[in-house]
Amino acid sequence: MPRAPTFQRLCALAWLLLLLAAGLLSAGRTALAAAATDLRAHSHHWVDTDGQAGIDTVVALPDAAWQPLNARSFPLGRGALWLRVSLPAPGDDSARFLLLDSSAFTDRASLYQRSADGWHAQYAGDHIPVAQWSLPDRSPVFALKPADGPVQVWLRLANHPAPLSVQLEQVSAQELQQRRAWSLLLLGGYFGFGLLVLFLGGVHARLYRDRAFAAYTVYVASMLGFQAAFTGIGGLFAWPHWAAWNSAAPAIFMLWMTGAGLWFVREVGAIARHHRGLDRFVIGWSLFGLLYPALYLWLDSVAAFQVLNLYGLLSVLLSMGLCIWAWRKGERYAGWLALGFLPLHLAYPFPALRAAGVLPDSWAAQYAVLIGSAIEIPLLLYILHQRAKHFSENRARLRAMDGTDPLTGLTVNTVLQLRLRDAIRRARRYHHHGALLLVELANHADLRLRLGRDTADRALVVAAGRLSRVVRDVDTVCRVTDTRFAVLIEGPLHESQLRLLAQHIVAKGLEPASLLPDDTSLRFQMATCLLPADTAVAAEEDERVEARRTLERLHRALDEPGADARRPVVHLPREAVAGA
Repeated sequence: MPRAPTFQRLCALAWLLLLLAAGLLSAGRTALAAAATDLRAHSHHWVDTDGQAGIDTVVALPDAAWQPLNARSFPLGRGALWLRVSLPAPGDDSARFLLLDSSAFTDRASLYQRSADGWHAQYAGDHIPVAQWSLPDRSPVFALKPADGPVQVWLRLANHPAPLSVQLEQVSAQELQQRRAWSLLLLGGYFGFGLLVLFLGGVHARLYRDRAFAAYTVYVASMLGFQAAFTGIGGLFAWPHWAAWNSAAPAIFMLWMTGAGLWFVREVGAIARHHRGLDRFVIGWSLFGLLYPALYLWLDSVAAFQVLNLYGLLSVLLSMGLCIWAWRKGERYAGWLALGFLPLHLAYPFPALRAAGVLPDSWAAQYAVLIGSAIEIPLLLYILHQRAKHFSENRARLRAMDGTDPLTGLTVNTVLQLRLRDAIRRARRYHHHGALLLVELANHADLRLRLGRDTADRALVVAAGRLSRVVRDVDTVCRVTDTRFAVLIEGPLHESQLRLLAQHIVAKGLEPASLLPDDTSLRFQMATCLLPADTAVAAEEDERVEARRTLERLHRALDEPGADARRPVVHLPREAVAGA
């Protein structure tokens, strides 16, 4: 699992988002519910099983046919639900409105009110373009004709294949405006924040080139689309003239969101790394969510709707199971992903049970997923950011290992060869000398015999550090063999300066080191030469050959059997190098 500070930051972010969402939505709920009149106690219902009855037929029904509106939901199929609502007399002369706050679950809503010249009808619902509603809004709203006393109206509701639940309220014009203001404020903040997170997810996907971020952006986009369709914001602003899409969008976005969520879990949990068969199953499960909308819209049946609900419920269980399983396999960020999904998974049962007809339309059924996703989306982005940061640091270390010696941290021989060729080219072009030193830790074998391999390796690390400190940043220090280091000094450099530098290196090796035993010193032996500066400009191949030969001459000078061990420094004359 991540370090404790990461856990504390994650918890602090979750609590902050939870308190912010709860505070805003609680205030909004209080404002939206102010002075509204719940009409369930004033309503009676009758179910038209074939959906063919007109208003005249319904009005002529005997009173015994009408039942009190006590049921929580009505699985109508192809039928229709008729409500006879006895509206109480208003307390003032202000305009009154009938509000049906269940936009994503009403295909057609028709209000009939008797007037002097006959029946006055108003229409709304998902099967009618929002732009053609009597009063375009997020959910069906009907204006009531003014009356001095109680008024009786008839409301026809139809919905297929989801069960129909009724949440009917009478509000004044001021109350309706207040509801609209609070709804647009809260939903606007949610979608603005969601679009910002979506943009950041896309930036991270391009920056880190991580498929997990791509899956996350698809998931967030589907979530925003689902919320736009579910809350009615999409039908009001995005597609007011597309009735077919307005009706199908909640189911389509819900399936896409679920499929993308499983794809996201697969990427973060690295399922393919641990079990190929399970990975194929997750891919198939995710593709089912992406493709099933076509079959669902074609069948348009109760059975297809039940499969949709079952797919959503099982996907919640599957995603949590995969996260925990991958975490136990060693994918530590999969465990954090389970916690990140938790707010949405705790909120999911409310709309799911509402869609199944177990719960009625309510504030919790409409806004639970919105609150959960408002907390979940930024948490998932934060977890992904920490994961990408961790992986990028690991990749940076691996790239550094490709260009550095694992023991000493110095550059590798390939880098030295390139820089040596460049130094030879510059020496020829500007006619000034650079220098190359080959330094050997001569007492490495003795240290290994007396003090062990760990101390001998530690001596190599100390030697690399001291060589790096005596040269400039533009110079290069490289470990070319187990005990030898090449030091490339950029010019201009005179022979006297090179001799002083060699003596300084030998003296540095004799200084005591805190990482080594007290009686231990580093005995350096080296061969040096100046890079030729009086040769005509040669081809790149010649520079490569000359760089290799220069380094070979220095190795040979240190390997000569007759070399005087009491002479720690051997200076090769320029003629010996240039004439090779």
